[in-house]
Parts: sequence; structure tokens; C-alpha cells
Amino acid sequence: MNNIRASLRKREFIEFCSQVYHNKMAFAGTIILFFFILMAVLGPLIVPFDVLDFGAAGDVLQPPSQGHLLGTDDMGRDVLAYLVSGSRVSLLVGSLATALSMVVGTVIGIVAGYSGKAIDNILMRLTDFFLVIPWLPLMMVLAAVLGTSIWNIIIVIGMTSWAGTARVVRAQTLSVREQQFVERTISIGADSRHIMLRHILPNVFPLIFANTILVAAIAITSETTLSFLGLGDPTTASWGMMLHYAFEAGATSQGAYWFFLPPGMCVVAVVLAFTFIGYAFDEILNPKLRQR
Repeated sequence: MNNIRASLRKREFIEFCSQVYHNKMAFAGTIILFFFILMAVLGPLIVPFDVLDFGAAGDVLQPPSQGHLLGTDDMGRDVLAYLVSGSRVSLLVGSLATALSMVVGTVIGIVAGYSGKAIDNILMRLTDFFLVIPWLPLMMVLAAVLGTSIWNIIIVIGMTSWAGTARVVRAQTLSVREQQFVERTISIGADSRHIMLRHILPNVFPLIFANTILVAAIAITSETTLSFLGLGDPTTASWGMMLHYAFEAGATSQGAYWFFLPPGMCVVAVVLAFTFIGYAFDEILNPKLRQR
């Protein structure tokens, strides 16, 4: 039996990879994301960078040249090295904040949808509270209170972006709960935790997986926004901090396009890649959308 299940999982995985390969949006998004992951993993080893390693006075805001392929910033630091090093922090914050958001949203959504009645009402009113409050002011207040460290930024983003996931997961849980196999499991005396983990979660996981990709794009945008507003960690390099320093130095008014365009284009490219993959996975994993 275990061999048959393993064979089915392997066949489903191969079929899924084939569908991703033949889906133009998924393929393009995967290539873009893979490029930035390689940049984050290998880039700092090839182009080392130190935030406190300032250049000479004559190197301030120098345009791209043979020595500095993307020019220098307002402190004489190499923009290319800053950009490559910043990719690691931006992707790390986006990934961990997304994971935290997905765990919180999934747990609340499944518990609310399966339990119903009073527990559902309490959890959904809490969810509505986070949905109604503007996310940017809330993140700014929490980031200012907790402090401007990377881990605090991850917690802030993760704890303010789970509400949408909870709503989506709850709606799917309500549908799965009415299926016959769940009712039969309840009738034989299985406890609620067993049903939620072994029966509800696997059936809502494709929806969670597709939603996770879209939330990752929101998390990276949120980190960039907080850093741009001066609430990021100044001791670490990120694309948001690059945009923050470029704005403070007046790079736009001085025509120093090499300072603010590269990080802005990287943020747009990564968010676009996650969006492509998210919509494509939603189409692949949802048979109705696939037929349409």
C-alpha cells in the first residue's frame, strides 16, 4: 500500500512539474525567481559587501564605470555589491514572514471553519479586525514599538498579513467539512485534531500553497516599504534601505539613476515573479480554472 501511495505521489509530482514547465507564466516566474535566489545565495560570496565600508570622498555618487559597474552611492559604496547583498535580506525577510503568515492564517482558518459557532465567531471577528485596519499604519506602529531589527520586521509583517489567508482557508474548510469522508470519520469517533490534520489540511493545502506565493510578494513589498520609510535595520543591506538612502541623498534630483533604479527594478521583478507563479499555480491546482 505504501509503495502504491509513493508511486502515485511521484506521478502527481511529475505531472505537476510538467504543467509548470508548459505554463508560460509559471515558467517565466520560476526563471526570474531562480535567478534572484542564486544572487542571494552566491552573490555575497562573489561580490562581498560591508554596510560600514565607506568609499573615498571622490567616489560619492559616481556613475557606472569599469571599476563600479553600477556606480556608487552617496557614501561611496559600490551599488552592485549593495544590490547583491541586499537580495539576501529582502528574500529572507519575505520568505520567513510569509511562512509565519501562512502558519497563523492556516491554523485560524481551519479551526474556525471546522469548529463553527462561538469559536468561529471569535476568530472571524479577530480576522475582520486585522482586515479593516490599514496595514501600513499598523506595521509602522508595530515596527516603531518593537524596534528596527530584521527579526522584528519579520514578526511585524507575518502578524499583519495572515487575515486574508485565514478567510480563504476558512471558506474552503467549510466546504470540505461537509464531505462524506469527513462525516464518516466523525462517526467512528475520531477526535477533532486528527480530522483537521489528516483530512481537512491535505484537502485545503493546494489553496494554501497557491496563496503562499502571492503573500510572499506582499511580504517583500512590505519589507521594502518599511525600510524605505526608515523603519528597517540600518546595519543590514536590503533593497528597501537602498531606496531609503537614495531618497535621503536626493538621487532623483541629482540624476543619479544608478542609485535608485536597480533596487526598484529588482523589487518589481521579484514581486512580478511571485505573482506570475501564484496565479499559474492557482490555475494548475484548480481543475475548474484549468478547464477554463
